[in-house]
Amino acid sequence: MRKRDPQPWVVDDGLWERVEALLPVRQRRHRYPGRKALDDRKVLCGILFVLYTGIRWEWLPAELGFGSGMTCWRRLRDWNNAGVWQRLHEVLLAELRAADRLDLSRAVIDSPHPGAQGRPKTGRSPVDRGRPGSKHHVICDASGIPLAVTLTGGNRNDITQLMPLLMAIPPIRGKRGRPRQRPAQILADRGYDHDCYRRQVWARGIKPVIARRGMEHGSGLGTKRWVVEQAIALLHGFRRLRIRWEIRDDIHEALMRIGCALICWRRLRTALR
Repeated sequence: MRKRDPQPWVVDDGLWERVEALLPVRQRRHRYPGRKALDDRKVLCGILFVLYTGIRWEWLPAELGFGSGMTCWRRLRDWNNAGVWQRLHEVLLAELRAADRLDLSRAVIDSPHPGAQGRPKTGRSPVDRGRPGSKHHVICDASGIPLAVTLTGGNRNDITQLMPLLMAIPPIRGKRGRPRQRPAQILADRGYDHDCYRRQVWARGIKPVIARRGMEHGSGLGTKRWVVEQAIALLHGFRRLRIRWEIRDDIHEALMRIGCALICWRRLRTALR
């Protein structure tokens, strides 16, 4: 069994090289420069510490040297507004495709229910006694690498996010020719069974393979759909994503994108060894 890293929030050189190239240049004021800003790499370690452990931002231990929780929160917000996390995910997907570790012969979709209370993009969950909650809508490739994630209220039907998720898949480079954005097939469970959406998927040149309601179990899709369950389990392995504590939906979405990027980095790091 592979021994787990005791400090997974420590950013290694390979990941930092990719992140640093995407960070916006900070303009230093000359007339009133103020205190010197904390090193970006340390701040990123602080963000990952919160993501992995699930603690509150204000409880970030000062002795770790990652700065205050609010400093990490503000950098997370600013970098998300600059599109850093989305571009990092796209860069890692391109490298995975170049290494032949990305399988777009099919994509798999599912939508689990993390809890949430009194937040934007929440709703009364029909599977949790009407408690307010959110949904993580995840689409991954045939090997379980997350391609895109979206966030909605817990009362939103799964089928409403089928097309937004397909359109959220970024153009994936990494090989000569046009970037790849469409999988050959899309696999889904009975929650996505609707002929109207099947036609929309076909119109995008993708074959829908969706289980039918009312049919007996044993369609065989489970032998291929389990990879999305694996991707969701890895995503919720980050404790901050198991329950939605963030009041602002953009902050929670930023943490979701970081989680997807970290899953991609683990796969890429294994491929590069």
